Amino acid sequence: MKALANSINYLVIFLLAVTLVSCELAGDIFEGGVWTGVILVFVVIGVVIYGISRMFGGGK
Repeated sequence: MKALANSINYLVIFLLAVTLVSCELAGDIFEGGVWTGVILVFVVIGVVIYGISRMFGGGK
């Protein structure tokens, strides 16, 4: 009976360790997604400014 209780304790510790690591991984993925979004916004704004300047003769 004591072996079963130890097994359950180890299982709980293992599950907690796995879930905490996965939460950290999810946070890192979302942080990377935020930076990708910020870079894409700057690129799109740059392309729009470039296009508007070319349409109104800014390249002459």
